[in-house]
Amino acid sequence: MCGIYGIIRRSQPVYEHELHVMGEKLNHRGPDDEGIYIHSNIGLGHKRLSIIDVANGKQPMANQDESIWIVFNGAIYNYLELRQELVQKGHPIRTYSDTEVIIYAYKEFGEECVNRFNGMFSFVIWDKNKNKIFAARDRFGVKPFYYSLQNEEFVFASEIKAILAHNPSLRKVNEQGLQDYLVFQYTLRDKTLFKGIHKLEPGHILSIQLSDSLNPSFKKYWDFNFEYDTYHTEDYFIDKVRFLLEDAVKIRLRSDVPIGSHLSGGLDSSTIACFAASLLEGMGLKTFTGGFSESKDYDETSYAKLVASNIKAEYYETFPTAFDFAENIQDIIYYLDEPGAGPGVFPQYMVSKLASQHVKVVLGGQGGDEIFAGYARYLVAYLEESLKGAIMETADRGHFVATLSSIIPNLNLLRNYKPMLQHFFKEGLFGQQDERYYRLIDRSEGMKEIFYSDLLHQNDGYSVFEEYQQVFNGSNATSLLDKMLYYDVKASLPALLHVEDRTSMAAGLESRVPLLDYRIIELVATIPPVIKFQNGKSKNILKQAVKNHVPDEIINRKDKMGFPVPLNEWYQKELNGFIKEILLDEKTFRRGLYNANEVEKMLGNQSKFSRVMWGLLCLELWFREFID
Repeated sequence: MCGIYGIIRRSQPVYEHELHVMGEKLNHRGPDDEGIYIHSNIGLGHKRLSIIDVANGKQPMANQDESIWIVFNGAIYNYLELRQELVQKGHPIRTYSDTEVIIYAYKEFGEECVNRFNGMFSFVIWDKNKNKIFAARDRFGVKPFYYSLQNEEFVFASEIKAILAHNPSLRKVNEQGLQDYLVFQYTLRDKTLFKGIHKLEPGHILSIQLSDSLNPSFKKYWDFNFEYDTYHTEDYFIDKVRFLLEDAVKIRLRSDVPIGSHLSGGLDSSTIACFAASLLEGMGLKTFTGGFSESKDYDETSYAKLVASNIKAEYYETFPTAFDFAENIQDIIYYLDEPGAGPGVFPQYMVSKLASQHVKVVLGGQGGDEIFAGYARYLVAYLEESLKGAIMETADRGHFVATLSSIIPNLNLLRNYKPMLQHFFKEGLFGQQDERYYRLIDRSEGMKEIFYSDLLHQNDGYSVFEEYQQVFNGSNATSLLDKMLYYDVKASLPALLHVEDRTSMAAGLESRVPLLDYRIIELVATIPPVIKFQNGKSKNILKQAVKNHVPDEIINRKDKMGFPVPLNEWYQKELNGFIKEILLDEKTFRRGLYNANEVEKMLGNQSKFSRVMWGLLCLELWFREFID
């Protein structure tokens, strides 16, 4: 895992000190090595965390005649198979580095090379012969890629802070990105919270023909479609999912350094840990868990210990405190570059610090909820659909995912989601599907009173809802389930992966996510919704696929939490002064964004799992770190 950065100019030269300024901001991403390459108006930089072929992976790297140069962040898991294929085609590959495999794959297949890679990646290639820049980002956005195009120069980096170091004038708020954040606590599509800095979207490539101009052209090279396979049975899909899960974990165990596994006690991380332990065949697996000692509502370590014991893993745990939060939250905001998608970033950061003391690579279960339909909000949406079907007497038309009678046995999953249910059913009942899901994921409730209304409704023609619609309705899905899954994979998952990347990289740790092997989602997309979310059963296919690998106590859980943080409880006690000092500070109100009276009122009326205070705290700390 690494950090990449660079400056591309039309004609003016790039200087070494400019790259060093950028690279210094990415030292945490690559503590093992660094390198730069400059050829007149082309400057490429790289910070390296050595994982594969430690002795031969130095970057920037070139092919034999130095006509193709690359900086690469990530891991190509099928690099051995690709290497063999490319050697058979006559390419003079000298090392066992996946970086060199990308170079010769590009030489052999051109821009189509990205379709051959199974992995997480962002990279930039300079093709001397074609005088062309080619960049790509992996299918899900596991690895970050940011860029700006200002004053006849294209600047890119793995983290925004490196671009800001090169061009401090970009420390300006993107008002449209801010509107996104106030609704979702993340930004949509290619936006960031910085005006003039963009993300290369997941599954996209970028190319610049330097003989023409610096204007990049973009192309989506990958997507997944819902072409349902109505021929095969449920058992067939279960067997296929099981096979792909095992293979996805197997190829992610390729490493020249020690590997461990995150273990929350939930189904996704338990699945990965169990498969990894089995594949390591007695070599031993280290697992890393976090919890909070405030109450059982914040502690799942008993489940994690059960799994670790079952697979004979070496178990490590940490219990972060309110003091740890106060001591680390500013650093976390700095590493994130943008406010986090949820308070879970804090324990994730602390667990990553724990893991980095023992291993350099860690596996995780990210993506299981989005691919296999694990979120409670999917069940809430289908509760409404079932109610509508019963009232309108349409439930018997076609293959309904769930009817009112069939969904009832699974509704106990919603026991801890009363606030969500109350908010969802308060208005808009039986509205359009995109409107209803928007209401389920809209986090601006409670924010609207705090922020001045002109901030939420700026007259620039931008509509957060219309931008959301572009994503929600952007696939060929016909069922509500698949529309929700598609949106979450395209919009909310990248925000969670942003957190995954930053918290691991801040600790000098490489994080790998086997459930985001693209072969898995391409298969699951073909499974009819009536099978994969049968009667509203959360993760129906995944549970059946792993039932002989994962303990029954984990598969049958109804109380999975999702790493909640006792932030609002801490505010009542240990963190009261700390949070008030930030949110009620005169400096905060001089920003002109917040209504002081409403902020004070909000602080006195926070429900247990409300994220309003978190969203406001993150945003204010971000302003202080990056804008002030």
